Amino acid sequence: MTLFVEAEGITKTFGKVRALDDVSLQVPRGTVCGLLGHNGAGKTTLVNVLTTLVTPTAGRARVAGLDVQRDAVALRSRIGLTGQFASVDEQLSGFRNLILIARLLGASTKAAKERADELLTAFGLREAAGRPAKTYSGGMRRRLDLAASLVGHPDVIFLDEPTTGLDPAARIAMWEIVEQLVRDGSTVLLTTQMLDEADRLADKIVVLAQGKVIAAGTSASLKAQVGKRTVTLTLADRPDAERAADAVRLAGLEPRVSGVDELAGLALTVPVEKSTDLARVVRALDDVKVEPVELALVDPRLDDVYLALSGPRDSHPVTERA
Repeated sequence: MTLFVEAEGITKTFGKVRALDDVSLQVPRGTVCGLLGHNGAGKTTLVNVLTTLVTPTAGRARVAGLDVQRDAVALRSRIGLTGQFASVDEQLSGFRNLILIARLLGASTKAAKERADELLTAFGLREAAGRPAKTYSGGMRRRLDLAASLVGHPDVIFLDEPTTGLDPAARIAMWEIVEQLVRDGSTVLLTTQMLDEADRLADKIVVLAQGKVIAAGTSASLKAQVGKRTVTLTLADRPDAERAADAVRLAGLEPRVSGVDELAGLALTVPVEKSTDLARVVRALDDVKVEPVELALVDPRLDDVYLALSGPRDSHPVTERA
């Protein structure tokens, strides 16, 4: 396994504020690491350290095999960075923006035009290539911004909340672009506050709170740490809900009924320890002749994980699980 991002004991203070506190992480080549946390958790500060924009107070880091402090100049040509807000020149066309960046990176005029054409086509911006970037929609600007970060064929791409401010369709389009980049061999470090984004894109998730890593692992392993699976039932009417709840209790499980009071709702949620408990629920319903409208076995959501981890456990880091 080749590591393309390695951070060990990264600490960063701004006066009396400790923005990062002994942060460590590893990102293998060709994977997506999701950096999850609320505003002020330290995500952007960590990205700034790893992209040579901020010098750490303590600790060390390597990206694409280069030390972020000792090899900062060489490293900048090996990485791409897309921040929370589009950084393109709004007065220039999409085509001219990309040519400018390519030329600044040392490409010839011919090579710069070829790279700009290639990226505009790949990001679905070819028809708008000649228009000023200020006329682009939010989603188009974010795509242009990401294209700009790829002009130099970077080994590692840092995406700092890349879908901020985008509508659902534009977010999904951006996710598909990131997935294609990874299929093509890119290594991505993605910061986000969006749990569904981390769940979909990240091979591994690192949760930050108050500048510390409080959990790390795959989405599945994090979910396994904090919650049981549930069987969810939708019932046709209140009598069915009452009989189903009683039958499930007799089977040794503890159902929860939605609504103002215990039997006002038509949905049951039954926490279960293992998949075979689903059969216990089905048998219990059969015993009382209740047929649910819907029945599903549901895993814990990443939302549940994040709320559990970033609450009272902030000060108790969780051991990483693969």
